[in-house]
Parts: sequence; C-alpha cells; structure tokens
Amino acid sequence: MTTGVAPKAQSSDLISQVIYAIRAMGVASIPRNYQLFYEAYIGSNPELAQDLAALGSRATQEELDDLSARHLGTGQVDVIEKAHDRILTELDFVLKLLRQEQASLESYSRLLGETAVRINAKSSFSSELIRNAVSLLNDATGDKIAQGEKTAGDMEQRSQEMDQVRRELDEYKRIANTDSLTRLSNRRAFDERLATIFDHAPSLPVTALVLADIDNFKKINDSYGHPVGDKILSTVASVIRSNVRKEVFVARTGGEEFAIIVQGNTPDEVMIICERVRRALETRAFRNSRSGINYGPVTISLGYSMASQAADPGDLYARADTALYHAKNSGRNRTVFYEDSMTKDYVSKSWLIYKK
Repeated sequence: MTTGVAPKAQSSDLISQVIYAIRAMGVASIPRNYQLFYEAYIGSNPELAQDLAALGSRATQEELDDLSARHLGTGQVDVIEKAHDRILTELDFVLKLLRQEQASLESYSRLLGETAVRINAKSSFSSELIRNAVSLLNDATGDKIAQGEKTAGDMEQRSQEMDQVRRELDEYKRIANTDSLTRLSNRRAFDERLATIFDHAPSLPVTALVLADIDNFKKINDSYGHPVGDKILSTVASVIRSNVRKEVFVARTGGEEFAIIVQGNTPDEVMIICERVRRALETRAFRNSRSGINYGPVTISLGYSMASQAADPGDLYARADTALYHAKNSGRNRTVFYEDSMTKDYVSKSWLIYKK
C-alpha cells in the first residue's frame, strides 16, 4: 500500500498518522524511524517530507537512515556501530591483559611454593641453598613488578581510549537529543525526561509540566513561507530559553510546540515564570531589518499542570495539554493552570513517541 507524506498533518491525532504511515510503508517500528516520520509530518521540513514520499511504499532501512543523516543530522547508525566495534576491541584487549596477569600470578605462586619446599627440605638445608632461593625470588619478584607495571600501563591506556569512546557517545547523545533548528532539546529528549518525573515522589508538588504553542503559526507560514517561519521558531525558542533558569528543561516537541519542565517551584511561581516568557515574546519585535516587513505580533499560549495533580507521565501530559487547549480556546496569548473542573471535549495527544 502506497502512502504519501503530507507537508502538514491536518489531524490532531498526529501520532496515529505517524504509526499508520510507518506500517503502510512496511518499515521497522524503531525510535529513529518514529523520529524521521514525525519530523516529516509536523511540516517543519518540507524537503524531508518530499524526499520521504519519493521513497515509495517499500523504503529500505538504509534509505531511511540516509534521509535521517541528511535532513536531521543524526548519522546515528554509523556512530553507534563504530563505537560498538571500538568498545568490543578495547574490552577484548583488556580481557587478554587480565588473562596474562592471571597466568603471571599463577607462575609466581608456583615459584614461591617450589622455593618454600626446597627451603623446608631439611636434608638439603644449606646457606648456599638459601642464597640461591633468595636470588631466585629476588629475580622473580623484579620480573613480576615489571610485568605488573606494564600491565598497569596498558590498562591505563585502554581506560583512556574507552573514556574517549564514552565522551564521543555522550556527544552523540547530546546531538541526537537536540532539535537542529532551535538548539533546544527535541521530542526524544522530552519523552525521556518526562518519563523520569515520577521517580521521586516528594518533588511532585513542586514539579510542573508547561506546554506552549505559538498562536496562529500556520498563518505565518502561509503568509511569509517556511524560511521565515523557521526564523520565528528559532527566535521564540531563544526567548523561552533566556527567560527561564539555566537548569530548567526546555524542548521543542513539535512544529510550533514547546515543553518546559519546571522543578522546585509552586504553582503560583510557575505562573510567574510562564507569564514572564509570554510577555517577553509579546513585546518582541519580529521585523525584517532589510525589507522592513513586520511579521509580528507573535504570541504564545501556555498551559501547565503540577505533577502532584496527575497519576503518571501520561496523565500529567494530558492535564497540561487540556490547560493549553483552554488557553487557546479562550482567546490565546495567555497562561492557564489546569483545574479538575476543566472540561475536555477534544482528544488529547499522546505524550510518548519514542519508545525504548
């Protein structure tokens, strides 16, 4: 069955479309494919959407990985495979060193035992025997110390090389979890972070999930084109990042959607943080300095819920999404805190895209 990739998904149930497209094209349901299809469906990368559609109904994994490398800058398959091979090589060498060290210790132990037997043999007891035994043990001990120093040196070298591999993998993970346009964390990183919120129950009353959405962003893209839309997305991300504390987690979770995880603040304090972000964006000039075209005003709607109001990550996301829905539905450009009395007359989006 052939399926095309729409430049912009129209349905609110974006996850279902992604899953349907993956199944229809007969590709593996693995995290990197979810990421690729999701990025194509949110409409932020029209060239990716076109190239994915051009692959037809039976794209190979190699073709999909090539698209990911070209459009998302991941190159993740080669990075992981190379790191995996290097780690296996280093571990194999370490095991050989340990086996050599074990054999050396066993040989030294046998020598000590044989020397002890000779010394204890009363029939052959003499000063010459003692001198020979001491000389033999001295030479053997010197050799053992030298062998031990060499082993320690080799182990240190291998440790440094494996630490380099670890640093490269850490850098890969940072890149893989970063949105290439805004330099914020991406949806994959958000899924991972949200999943850990309920690991520490005492912090739930002072932990909040904020969902934000640029108002009327489709109109901006339709009026001025995707390059201008991308510039505005990047600027909005910068405004959000610069108006929250450094340790606050901020991610771009969709086309014009953002998420903020605030820890250590009460509901009223979270409202202050959200309003600071909203007002900073509301007063920000969006003007082309060369042409003089004014793209603004650009505003944002925010909805949030405290983790203590929810039973699990999915429930927390649904409540924050409901609050965002009410912010959009009641006029936009405002912040709404979730309340149990809020009606939910729409289908909440699923929070989890990247499954391990």
